[in-house]
Amino acid sequence: MSTTVSGKSGTWRNWAGNVTARPVREVAPASVEELSAAVRKAADDGLKVKAVGTGHSFTAAAATDGVLIRPQLLTGIRRIDREAGTVTVEAGTPLKRLNVALAREGLSLTNMGDIMEQTVSGATSTGTHGTGRDSASIAAQIKGLELVTADGSVLSCSEAENPEVFAAARIGIGALGIVTAITFSVEPIFLLTAREEPMTFDKVTADFDALFTENEHFEFYWFPHTGNCNTKRNNRSAGPEKPVGQLSGWIEDEFLSNGVFHAANLLGRAAPATIPTIAKISSRALSARTYTDIPYRVFTSPRRVRFVEMEYAVPRAALVETLRELKAMVDRSTLRVSFPVEVRTAPADDIALSTASGRDSAYIAVHMFRGTPYQAYFTAAERIFTAHEGRPHWGKVHTRDAEYFAKVYPRFGEFTALRDRLDPDRRFANDYLRRVLGS
Repeated sequence: MSTTVSGKSGTWRNWAGNVTARPVREVAPASVEELSAAVRKAADDGLKVKAVGTGHSFTAAAATDGVLIRPQLLTGIRRIDREAGTVTVEAGTPLKRLNVALAREGLSLTNMGDIMEQTVSGATSTGTHGTGRDSASIAAQIKGLELVTADGSVLSCSEAENPEVFAAARIGIGALGIVTAITFSVEPIFLLTAREEPMTFDKVTADFDALFTENEHFEFYWFPHTGNCNTKRNNRSAGPEKPVGQLSGWIEDEFLSNGVFHAANLLGRAAPATIPTIAKISSRALSARTYTDIPYRVFTSPRRVRFVEMEYAVPRAALVETLRELKAMVDRSTLRVSFPVEVRTAPADDIALSTASGRDSAYIAVHMFRGTPYQAYFTAAERIFTAHEGRPHWGKVHTRDAEYFAKVYPRFGEFTALRDRLDPDRRFANDYLRRVLGS
């Protein structure tokens, strides 16, 4: 039975605390049928509908003053097809539960992002990605989708069934309907060897093409106010397994990356003048290390320090120039940035609103500690990103609108035409979608 919390006066907040919403009611359907009924009832009551995941988006993509659908009862694996190499999961399943369940079955996704708190539908709908030379975002690993559309009907889509919906709905930002199940391509579990080491900004940027070409998964962090970076290369390995030791793992991943980092950010927020010094110390705190483990233990890491984030995809060929412009801007400004800048890559894919749609891409993510003013930094960074035809992550802070997206997404019109067909009355609309897709 679904739990309907009518007239609940609660306020919904996202993870970063920068978005709030006050829905008329909240519904937690226990089945696809109950979800369809909730959508039809919302239509009868003249209310908009939005599904929320774990609130890991920094934009108001899931905010609504109508009916808020919570998918926490729509979780778990529906079926595993070993022959086809697929797994079908309910939309509300958190990525961390999917990763653990797949590992128990001797299976894994090919690539994943670095956070696994999100639900599978929230992560894919906003275009969540990791880093990869050949393997793309989580949405690009989707083989099939089940979608409840505006009239409450259930639509199955794949390359064979409703292919035009499939081409768009894998990254649908909640505009085409509510995703109820996802079929992912999976493979037998494998080992990755991670090699983490410090490197200077000048060396990473000079050698970027080689580092990218020679590694299956390459990423790095640059610490503003310094010339220092931390690099990470993940490559498939024949083994043996050599996980990070419990103590050294705790020191690096919890104590330094979360505990000390949180304390340093609190100090920086209270006394911004200390930030460049803190950055110099932080950027040298993590030592080089190599370890071999199953994918989700290598790709993902705990993120307990709350922040606000903006991330743009630029053409991969423009990465180094864009990054150098960003560094020059920070160096000559009075900004004090306590969070590292994260750089990752993805190959071109065929999803209409994917940030890597039709082009090999590189991602530059800028962060600010929660509670510190981020507008000046993000505005200056966004000016640089958009000059390179950057495409912002759908779930992260940006100021772009439909007019801009029509220019940087060749298939933008294809997506909006499909939205007109599937949701003519804008049952799934909200302020964010009005801005990014038009009304």
